[in-house]
Amino acid sequence: MPKMTTEKPKDAKKSFAAFLKSLKHFRASIVIAALFTIAASVLRLLSPKILGDMTNSAVESLSTSGAIDFNRIKDLGIELIIIYGIVSILGYFEHFILSRAVARYTEKLRADIISKISRLPVSYFDDHKFGDTISILSNDTDRLWDSLIDGLAQILTNLTTIIGSLVMMFIISPLLAVTALLVIPISTFFVGKVARKAQKFFVSQRKVLGELNSHIEEDYSGHLIIKSNSHEPASIAEFEKTNNRLYNDTWKSRFFSSLAFPIVHLFTNLGYVIVCMFGGSLVLNGKLLIGSIQAFFQYLSRFNQPLSNLSEIVAIFQQTLAAAERVFNFLAEPEETPDPIPDKQIKEVRGAVEFHDVSFSYDKKKPIIKHFSASIKPGDQVAIVGPTGAGKTTIINLLMRFYDPDSGYITIDGVPTTEMKRSSVRELFGMVLQDTWLFSGTIKENLSYGKTNASLSEIKRAASAASIDHLIESMKDGYNAEINEDSDNISAGEKQLLTITRALVENPPMMILDEATSNVDTRAEAKIQEAFEKLTKGRTSFVIAHRLSTIRNADLIIVMKDGSIVETGNHDELLNKNGFYAELYNSQFADTE
Repeated sequence: MPKMTTEKPKDAKKSFAAFLKSLKHFRASIVIAALFTIAASVLRLLSPKILGDMTNSAVESLSTSGAIDFNRIKDLGIELIIIYGIVSILGYFEHFILSRAVARYTEKLRADIISKISRLPVSYFDDHKFGDTISILSNDTDRLWDSLIDGLAQILTNLTTIIGSLVMMFIISPLLAVTALLVIPISTFFVGKVARKAQKFFVSQRKVLGELNSHIEEDYSGHLIIKSNSHEPASIAEFEKTNNRLYNDTWKSRFFSSLAFPIVHLFTNLGYVIVCMFGGSLVLNGKLLIGSIQAFFQYLSRFNQPLSNLSEIVAIFQQTLAAAERVFNFLAEPEETPDPIPDKQIKEVRGAVEFHDVSFSYDKKKPIIKHFSASIKPGDQVAIVGPTGAGKTTIINLLMRFYDPDSGYITIDGVPTTEMKRSSVRELFGMVLQDTWLFSGTIKENLSYGKTNASLSEIKRAASAASIDHLIESMKDGYNAEINEDSDNISAGEKQLLTITRALVENPPMMILDEATSNVDTRAEAKIQEAFEKLTKGRTSFVIAHRLSTIRNADLIIVMKDGSIVETGNHDELLNKNGFYAELYNSQFADTE
């Protein structure tokens, strides 16, 4: 099935239009279900007429023969039973078809959201909270599901009932029908006023709900940090502040949307009073039969019932607008620039990397990298050092094509990275990061993540090289031991050794180590450092480290300050220069005294 395509919506109306456009692949099923709904509603409208005919038949037979014509009553009763039976069958097929169509639609919508996430640039995740995106995937898509399942049937039924009842009212008595309609414009005017007021709060409610989900996710994932810093009161206060905003938006949206019911109820009751007066006069004057006035009142009741339900319909529509705005704005977010066609590939990777006058900034007003040039030979170990904010990790982001330079370019073995597919560039590197990431599953599944077809013998060789094989084999289930969701059943050092093992299993041509020893103790650091040496041997590698003692043997040290390279050389050369690197190194040495 083709992907749902959208254009970036500018407001709620365009978002709703995008929502309707996304239904095109399910239009046939929805139309069929709608036809069943309309047919059932039309058949239901026949029952008041038949009941009125029963009353008229009874009155007429009593007045002419003094006895009720039960045969006529029986025939009309059979008609009613047949109608109700058909209505039930139509209702069954309507719900069956609509439920399947909507289930397929929401399945496709969630799949499109997940697919969209994979196509979004890293900058999107830098600017948006994780919990808010999860809220779009779950809460807002569920809202669209509810709108389609409940709202569509309800709107079609009410619309058919209004039109059909109105037609039958005019057939029975045009004068009474016009009289009953006099109050509708006034009622609609006031309902429109409160609906616009409610819509503002519904939009705010969906936004704040996303913020609340982000807060919950952050507090849950960081509960140990919160506890260790005694930050619970502040965290709870922040949660209560957001929760209170959600409370205010929720009750205000519900309040204003529910105001439609008492407004409509007031004017419909006024209409009943007027119709009673005129209807009674027509019956007394013999211009209308008692059964007809009975049927008219039933049609008037059915006509007014959807109007009385207007508050619920308005609420459904407003929530749909708010949810559609968030979902389809997300689906229309700018994606990564397309990969070049045709793309260039490196057949035999040597690992020569060059930065050619590269400049870059996340915010155009604050440049991070300025005219950065460097030439790295195959097999070199390159250390990038400098204070926080100097631009170290940004260089890695550019190297991996998480971002592209504002100016200049990067080449690998002479091929510009922008002329290669992003996936091709990233396959050249293995990464070991400061924040270790392991998913819930077995150790074997985690270690083969970058190479899913890796054999157990390959995994064991990599674990041995990383010096973690003894730990794994000492576990009850060995390589089939489960790592729990938060990976808190193993230590930080063990996690890092597992991520190094994962990189060894993948066996990439080049390596990136980003602050990979900053979260472990000195003993674990020595063990990890030994594993690093095996991991980077013979490979071009980039190492970012705050602990300068770990990169003494680097072939090239790039010293950065304020987004610019201020010094280059090996450890001894930089110390002899007695410049910024020497200042950083000596300050760390002084700190250890």
